[in-house]
Amino acid sequence: MIRLLSVVGARPQIIKAAALSRAIRQHFSDTFNDYILHTGQHYDRNMSQIFFDELNIPQPDINLGIGSGTHGHQTAGMIEGIEKILLELSPDFVILYGDTNSTLAGALAAAKLGIDVIHIEAGLRSFNKKMPEEINRIACDHVSTLLFSPTLTGINNLVREGFSRQSKPPYTIDNPAIFHCGDVMYDNSLYFSALAESRSGILIMHKLVSGHYILGTIHRDSNTDDPSRLTSIFEAFQAIAEMHKITIFLPLHPRTKKLMKKNLPASLLTAIQKNSYIKIVEPVSFLDMIQLEKNARLIITDSGGVQKEAYFFKKPSIVLRPQTEWTEIIENGAAILADTDGSKIKNAFEYFENQITNNFPPVFGDGNAANFICEKIIETFNYKNTQKK
Repeated sequence: MIRLLSVVGARPQIIKAAALSRAIRQHFSDTFNDYILHTGQHYDRNMSQIFFDELNIPQPDINLGIGSGTHGHQTAGMIEGIEKILLELSPDFVILYGDTNSTLAGALAAAKLGIDVIHIEAGLRSFNKKMPEEINRIACDHVSTLLFSPTLTGINNLVREGFSRQSKPPYTIDNPAIFHCGDVMYDNSLYFSALAESRSGILIMHKLVSGHYILGTIHRDSNTDDPSRLTSIFEAFQAIAEMHKITIFLPLHPRTKKLMKKNLPASLLTAIQKNSYIKIVEPVSFLDMIQLEKNARLIITDSGGVQKEAYFFKKPSIVLRPQTEWTEIIENGAAILADTDGSKIKNAFEYFENQITNNFPPVFGDGNAANFICEKIIETFNYKNTQKK
């Protein structure tokens, strides 16, 4: 049996790991022993037993309970905790997702112990090293043995950084392999979409009509913690809602709601609170979020994951960031980078209101990324074992 350890640190990464666990359960259960380690980087009260039961995904086998803190303090604690588990468990591969501090810590701990690292979502680049995520994803890529990119753009980024499309086994940290596999979150969106239809009552609960509301998410520190940026976003929301008489539905983290009170001008905060077209609610479940995305007219977000999900469900999006790692979405005209410029946000909304957006080519694969990844892991493991004999 091939021993896998997935390291995750936040709810989105558990959902990504679920795609691989589901593929293993359905097609490779006699080949893999699959373990999940949660660093505890982000505490999420929505990660109750209901969360795991609702999505039919496995609970983490290990939780380090690291918690929040500065980047250095948090990452150091994770490395120490992950290293201990790696020495006890001795997995054949460590699987990492995306670009969190947990990703970085898992990469460093495994690589220094000589354990092969697998990076899912490899090759993504915003080309902005002021973003901690950019540092994490670059560092992880460069100590990985198997790199799985969701897009051809990601593969091209890796080639520019010295990775070879022509590498041959045996694959190692010094001879890594890069693969274009599609996106595991596209696998998930297809799978969970049907569940959301039958299990989510979010539209009825909030009296939302399909195609007649905007879905908005704001969570990035660079937006929530900066009064001028947060003000600009909400001024644009206020203007769009009033001018077009359209509901803007905002599932907001309690921290964002708290910072609204601190960082928005009192007059704007009062106007937002009195605006019947702006609905601010608590964070929603994953299935509720899928249902909201599928039925929105348009999505406004600073989340990388929500940008992609908008594309999966063929919804135009306005991105509240200066750059995005998902450049294909922009290039295909399915999204517009507005950052927090109020005029750009409003103009982007007007643009999408006045033209049909239907250019959503399948740049994120065919929904079978997890199966492809499992097959390549098996090939790599078998080749290495053959060489040993």
